[in-house]
Amino acid sequence: MLKEIKILKTHGLQYVKNLKTQTVADAFRGRPVISENINDEEKILAAKICPVGAINAVTGSIHLGKCIFCNECAFALPEKIYFTNDYKIAANRIEDLIIKPGMKDRIRLHEESIRTEIRSMFQGSLKLRQVSAAGDNSCEMELNAAGNVNFDMGRYGIEFVASPRHADGIVITGPININMSKALEITYDAVPAPKIIILTGSDAISGGIFSESPALNNKFINTHHIDLYVPGNPSHPLTFINGLLDLLGI
Repeated sequence: MLKEIKILKTHGLQYVKNLKTQTVADAFRGRPVISENINDEEKILAAKICPVGAINAVTGSIHLGKCIFCNECAFALPEKIYFTNDYKIAANRIEDLIIKPGMKDRIRLHEESIRTEIRSMFQGSLKLRQVSAAGDNSCEMELNAAGNVNFDMGRYGIEFVASPRHADGIVITGPININMSKALEITYDAVPAPKIIILTGSDAISGGIFSESPALNNKFINTHHIDLYVPGNPSHPLTFINGLLDLLGI
């Protein structure tokens, strides 16, 4: 026991005390800022550089649901585009993931679009079943981290469960390929109503670098209401947790 106490004393407190105000390294790539003075030629250049088509060549906007945060646009146009370390970039409307030139305010959930049953039923306890629909294990690892001793989202009653029958909703990672589309439907159908759907990572939201692949099947996303979009490649645990806290009104 003395050995264990010594280890705890040496390591100190490992958990994040306040998940809403925790800062991250300046090098972290979160919400981008695009200069309002970006010209047409620069918009076209940024769009050509983007490997996933996240940048609109006409408007110069960046779609965070498609963005893989590679920073290539910022490297090419350092005076016009840069990524902040703001990790609070989750949204409950897909259109709110579009960052336009001149926008500097952080992304916020659209309160009127949050279903009333979400906060009335899940605010004190939310159990989620994670489904890796052809994911590469990057977002999956970050979701695991969201429940570890550092982030401990369980302090808010948010936990992952093994069975969809014990869950209040599903968290989808990966681009949803044909082979996983049926399994995803089966898992979702097994969750008792009312239930929520969360897309985590650019692969889940838009297909990411696989968006043009014929092996994908986006039917599930196109036919179901999505309650929360969590951008990232992969999504940071703080992005996921704060998105959920905003959704639940905590």
